Amino acid sequence: MIQVLLADDEAMIRAGVRAILAADPDIEVVAEAGDGREAVELAMAHRPDVALLDIRMPRLDGLAAGAEITRAVPEIAVAILTTFGDDDYIAQALDGGARGFLLKSGDPRELISGVHALAHGGAYLAPKVAARVIAKLRSTGLSRATTARAKTDSLSQRERDVLALLGAGLSNAQIAHRLNLVEGTVKGHVSAILTRLDLANRVQAAIVAHEAGLIPG
Repeated sequence: MIQVLLADDEAMIRAGVRAILAADPDIEVVAEAGDGREAVELAMAHRPDVALLDIRMPRLDGLAAGAEITRAVPEIAVAILTTFGDDDYIAQALDGGARGFLLKSGDPRELISGVHALAHGGAYLAPKVAARVIAKLRSTGLSRATTARAKTDSLSQRERDVLALLGAGLSNAQIAHRLNLVEGTVKGHVSAILTRLDLANRVQAAIVAHEAGLIPG
Protein backbone atom coordinates (compact mmCIF):
# COMPACT_ATOMS: atom_id res chain seq x y z
CA MET A 1 0.00 0.00 0.00
CA ILE A 2 1.38 3.40 -1.02
CA GLN A 3 0.97 5.91 1.79
CA VAL A 4 0.46 9.55 0.83
CA LEU A 5 0.55 12.85 2.72
CA LEU A 6 -1.63 15.52 1.12
CA ALA A 7 -1.11 19.20 1.92
CA ASP A 8 -3.26 22.05 0.59
CA ASP A 9 -4.84 24.98 2.39
CA GLU A 10 -8.12 24.54 0.49
CA ALA A 11 -10.29 21.78 1.97
CA MET A 12 -12.21 21.29 -1.29
CA ILE A 13 -9.00 20.74 -3.22
CA ARG A 14 -7.85 18.20 -0.66
CA ALA A 15 -11.20 16.42 -0.93
CA GLY A 16 -10.96 16.28 -4.72
CA VAL A 17 -7.40 14.96 -4.76
CA ARG A 18 -8.22 12.46 -2.03
CA ALA A 19 -11.18 11.18 -4.08
CA ILE A 20 -8.97 10.70 -7.15
CA LEU A 21 -6.37 8.79 -5.17
CA ALA A 22 -9.06 6.70 -3.47
CA ALA A 23 -9.95 5.28 -6.88
CA ASP A 24 -6.70 3.32 -6.75
CA PRO A 25 -6.86 0.46 -4.19
CA ASP A 26 -3.07 0.57 -3.78
CA ILE A 27 -2.98 4.19 -2.56
CA GLU A 28 -3.96 5.43 0.89
CA VAL A 29 -3.97 9.06 2.10
CA VAL A 30 -2.65 8.69 5.65
CA ALA A 31 -2.51 12.37 6.61
CA GLU A 32 -3.75 15.78 5.44
CA ALA A 33 -2.36 19.20 6.22
CA GLY A 34 -3.75 22.68 5.73
CA ASP A 35 -0.42 24.52 5.82
CA GLY A 36 3.23 23.89 5.15
CA ARG A 37 4.40 23.71 8.74
CA GLU A 38 1.75 21.12 9.56
CA ALA A 39 2.81 19.18 6.46
CA VAL A 40 6.38 18.95 7.73
CA GLU A 41 5.21 17.82 11.17
CA LEU A 42 2.90 15.17 9.72
CA ALA A 43 5.61 13.95 7.36
CA MET A 44 7.91 13.36 10.33
CA ALA A 45 5.15 11.59 12.26
CA HIS A 46 3.81 9.33 9.48
CA ARG A 47 6.83 8.88 7.19
CA PRO A 48 4.63 8.43 4.08
CA ASP A 49 5.98 7.14 0.79
CA VAL A 50 4.89 10.28 -1.07
CA ALA A 51 4.15 13.86 0.03
CA LEU A 52 1.94 15.92 -2.31
CA LEU A 53 2.35 19.60 -1.47
CA ASP A 54 0.59 22.68 -2.79
CA ILE A 55 2.88 25.66 -3.42
CA ARG A 56 0.93 28.50 -1.83
CA MET A 57 0.15 27.62 1.77
CA PRO A 58 0.21 29.63 5.02
CA ARG A 59 3.03 29.52 7.61
CA LEU A 60 5.36 27.71 5.19
CA ASP A 61 4.94 27.41 1.43
CA GLY A 62 5.12 24.08 -0.34
CA LEU A 63 8.56 24.70 -1.81
CA ALA A 64 10.11 25.37 1.60
CA ALA A 65 8.14 22.55 3.23
CA GLY A 66 9.24 20.12 0.54
CA ALA A 67 12.89 21.07 0.92
CA GLU A 68 12.64 20.64 4.71
CA ILE A 69 11.00 17.23 4.37
CA THR A 70 13.61 16.09 1.86
CA ARG A 71 16.48 17.16 4.11
CA ALA A 72 15.01 15.42 7.15
CA VAL A 73 13.64 12.25 5.53
CA PRO A 74 15.06 11.82 2.01
CA GLU A 75 13.17 8.54 1.63
CA ILE A 76 9.91 10.51 1.30
CA ALA A 77 9.27 11.35 -2.34
CA VAL A 78 8.14 14.98 -2.44
CA ALA A 79 5.96 16.18 -5.31
CA ILE A 80 4.60 19.66 -5.86
CA LEU A 81 0.90 19.68 -6.74
CA THR A 82 -0.23 23.05 -8.04
CA THR A 83 -2.17 25.03 -10.60
CA PHE A 84 0.90 27.12 -11.31
CA GLY A 85 3.17 26.03 -14.17
CA ASP A 86 5.64 28.90 -13.88
CA ASP A 87 9.21 27.93 -14.77
CA ASP A 88 10.55 29.59 -11.63
CA TYR A 89 8.36 27.37 -9.45
CA ILE A 90 9.51 24.30 -11.35
CA ALA A 91 13.17 25.22 -10.92
CA GLN A 92 12.76 26.01 -7.22
CA ALA A 93 10.91 22.76 -6.58
CA LEU A 94 13.56 20.66 -8.29
CA ASP A 95 16.40 22.53 -6.62
CA GLY A 96 14.74 21.83 -3.27
CA GLY A 97 14.86 18.10 -3.91
CA ALA A 98 11.33 17.51 -5.21
CA ARG A 99 11.06 14.41 -7.37
CA GLY A 100 7.76 15.30 -9.00
CA PHE A 101 5.74 18.23 -10.28
CA LEU A 102 2.03 17.67 -10.94
CA LEU A 103 -0.63 20.09 -12.13
CA LYS A 104 -4.04 20.17 -10.46
CA SER A 105 -5.50 20.91 -13.86
CA GLY A 106 -4.01 17.75 -15.35
CA ASP A 107 -5.61 14.40 -16.13
CA PRO A 108 -6.47 12.52 -12.90
CA ARG A 109 -4.66 9.51 -14.35
CA GLU A 110 -1.45 11.54 -14.33
CA LEU A 111 -1.83 12.03 -10.58
CA ILE A 112 -2.19 8.30 -9.94
CA SER A 113 0.63 7.41 -12.34
CA GLY A 114 2.84 10.01 -10.71
CA VAL A 115 2.22 8.70 -7.21
CA HIS A 116 3.08 5.16 -8.29
CA ALA A 117 6.27 6.27 -10.05
CA LEU A 118 7.41 8.32 -7.06
CA ALA A 119 6.62 5.59 -4.55
CA HIS A 120 8.73 3.10 -6.49
CA GLY A 121 11.83 5.26 -6.64
CA GLY A 122 11.18 7.10 -9.87
CA ALA A 123 10.70 10.75 -10.71
CA TYR A 124 7.59 12.18 -12.36
CA LEU A 125 6.91 15.42 -14.20
CA ALA A 126 3.43 15.98 -15.59
CA PRO A 127 3.64 15.90 -19.40
CA LYS A 128 3.01 19.66 -19.71
CA VAL A 129 5.72 20.36 -17.16
CA ALA A 130 8.16 17.95 -18.81
CA ALA A 131 7.58 19.68 -22.15
CA ARG A 132 8.40 23.06 -20.59
CA VAL A 133 11.55 21.75 -18.92
CA ILE A 134 12.83 20.04 -22.06
CA ALA A 135 12.03 23.09 -24.20
CA LYS A 136 13.95 25.27 -21.78
CA LEU A 137 16.91 22.91 -21.85
CA ARG A 138 16.94 22.98 -25.64
CA SER A 139 16.79 26.79 -25.68
CA THR A 140 19.90 27.14 -23.51
CA GLY A 141 22.11 26.29 -26.46
CA LEU A 142 25.26 24.29 -26.95
CA SER A 143 27.04 25.22 -23.71
CA ARG A 144 24.81 23.21 -21.37
CA ALA A 145 24.87 20.20 -23.69
CA THR A 146 28.66 20.36 -23.91
CA THR A 147 28.96 20.59 -20.12
CA ALA A 148 26.55 17.69 -19.61
CA ARG A 149 28.38 15.49 -22.11
CA ALA A 150 31.69 16.27 -20.42
CA LYS A 151 30.20 15.23 -17.07
CA THR A 152 28.68 12.00 -18.32
CA ASP A 153 31.86 11.04 -20.19
CA SER A 154 33.38 10.35 -16.78
CA LEU A 155 30.80 7.61 -16.14
CA SER A 156 31.21 3.97 -17.03
CA GLN A 157 29.12 2.59 -19.87
CA ARG A 158 26.88 0.78 -17.38
CA GLU A 159 26.36 4.00 -15.40
CA ARG A 160 25.49 5.82 -18.62
CA ASP A 161 22.94 3.09 -19.42
CA VAL A 162 21.40 3.48 -15.97
CA LEU A 163 21.38 7.28 -16.29
CA ALA A 164 19.63 7.11 -19.66
CA LEU A 165 16.86 4.91 -18.29
CA LEU A 166 16.60 7.02 -15.14
CA GLY A 167 16.18 10.05 -17.38
CA ALA A 168 13.39 8.26 -19.22
CA GLY A 169 11.51 8.05 -15.93
CA LEU A 170 12.04 4.39 -15.07
CA SER A 171 12.15 3.25 -11.44
CA ASN A 172 15.06 1.25 -10.03
CA ALA A 173 13.06 -1.96 -10.40
CA GLN A 174 12.26 -1.19 -14.04
CA ILE A 175 15.89 -0.32 -14.80
CA ALA A 176 17.01 -3.57 -13.16
CA HIS A 177 14.59 -5.54 -15.31
CA ARG A 178 15.65 -3.73 -18.50
CA LEU A 179 19.38 -4.22 -17.86
CA ASN A 180 19.13 -7.69 -16.30
CA LEU A 181 20.54 -6.48 -12.99
CA VAL A 182 19.41 -6.90 -9.40
CA GLU A 183 17.70 -3.84 -7.93
CA GLY A 184 20.42 -3.38 -5.29
CA THR A 185 23.03 -3.03 -8.03
CA VAL A 186 20.94 -0.37 -9.75
CA LYS A 187 20.61 1.55 -6.47
CA GLY A 188 24.39 1.45 -6.16
CA HIS A 189 24.82 2.79 -9.69
CA VAL A 190 22.30 5.59 -9.06
CA SER A 191 24.10 6.61 -5.86
CA ALA A 192 27.43 6.60 -7.69
CA ILE A 193 26.02 8.69 -10.53
CA LEU A 194 24.59 11.32 -8.16
CA THR A 195 27.89 11.50 -6.27
CA ARG A 196 30.16 11.66 -9.32
CA LEU A 197 28.02 14.25 -11.10
CA ASP A 198 27.44 16.23 -7.89
CA LEU A 199 23.65 16.03 -8.20
CA ALA A 200 21.09 16.25 -5.42
CA ASN A 201 18.41 13.90 -6.74
CA ARG A 202 17.06 11.80 -9.59
CA VAL A 203 15.27 14.70 -11.27
CA GLN A 204 18.52 16.63 -11.62
CA ALA A 205 20.11 13.46 -13.00
CA ALA A 206 17.28 13.13 -15.52
CA ILE A 207 17.87 16.71 -16.68
CA VAL A 208 21.59 15.99 -17.19
CA ALA A 209 20.65 12.86 -19.16
CA HIS A 210 18.47 14.99 -21.46
CA GLU A 211 21.12 17.68 -21.81
CA ALA A 212 23.80 15.10 -22.66
CA GLY A 213 21.61 13.56 -25.35
CA LEU A 214 21.44 10.16 -23.69
CA ILE A 215 17.68 9.87 -24.18
CA PRO A 216 16.44 9.33 -27.75
CA GLY A 217 13.93 11.86 -29.05
